[in-house]
Amino acid sequence: MSSHRVRLVRAAAALAAATALGLAVAPQAQATDQQPAAGDLAAARAAAQNPSVLDQLGHFFARRGVPPTQPLALSPSDEAQAATAAAPRLTGDTVPVRTLDAGFVAGRPGAPVATVEFTATKAVAADGQSASVWTAQQNGGWRVVNIASGSDETDYAARAAADGGTAFREPQLGAWYELKDGRVLPLDDTARRSVGAHGATVAAYQQLVHQRYGDKLPGSAYDTAGKAGGFQADPAASRSDAPLLTAGAALGATAVAGAVIGVRRRRKA
Repeated sequence: MSSHRVRLVRAAAALAAATALGLAVAPQAQATDQQPAAGDLAAARAAAQNPSVLDQLGHFFARRGVPPTQPLALSPSDEAQAATAAAPRLTGDTVPVRTLDAGFVAGRPGAPVATVEFTATKAVAADGQSASVWTAQQNGGWRVVNIASGSDETDYAARAAADGGTAFREPQLGAWYELKDGRVLPLDDTARRSVGAHGATVAAYQQLVHQRYGDKLPGSAYDTAGKAGGFQADPAASRSDAPLLTAGAALGATAVAGAVIGVRRRRKA
């Protein structure tokens, strides 16, 4: 399982003020935001199973995750044949993917620990390869915004749900957690290094992430100096979707908004 993987926009002024005041208080946080409506999940899945997306998946599997901008030891005709042979199909449920909330990091009372950033659907190829199709609401409709190797999003969501919890990610670390009964529990090795094998209380986790990111929220000196934005890949990882913090999406911003289908590789634990 991997170490590494739209809506996190918060009022920049409020977050900047919280940061300036050093509000590392233990907020009375909600567990997570609301579950997306069934209609939204159905629309997200419909976007993921569009024939043009399945064709993209075929080429993704044929190239084994190598981006189209990089050379491949396959001729165009061989790639086309391999894409057809991949016979990609969607499997399992389309799930909401939650990411650490900026308001929670800032210490805003009542802020959820994590909010839905996008949805994900697992896709499999005839040879057993898997991928995650990311969908997000854009311009009033649901759109596929990324294809990522592997199936962390759906796998961790299923693990947490089976335990009665809710999965979320801290993308700056590439860590996956389960939120259950007022505790933040680790789902992968990176999360275990972050909060320990037995996890942490929500209050302790809030203080931890405030220490990590509280000076990088919108309106901070880090932000106004133009240091936020873009992507910061873990040099030890083959999968790099861990971004810097940005003013537009305080935490957890990925190549979602306005992006074309891309590639994210993952490191195996």
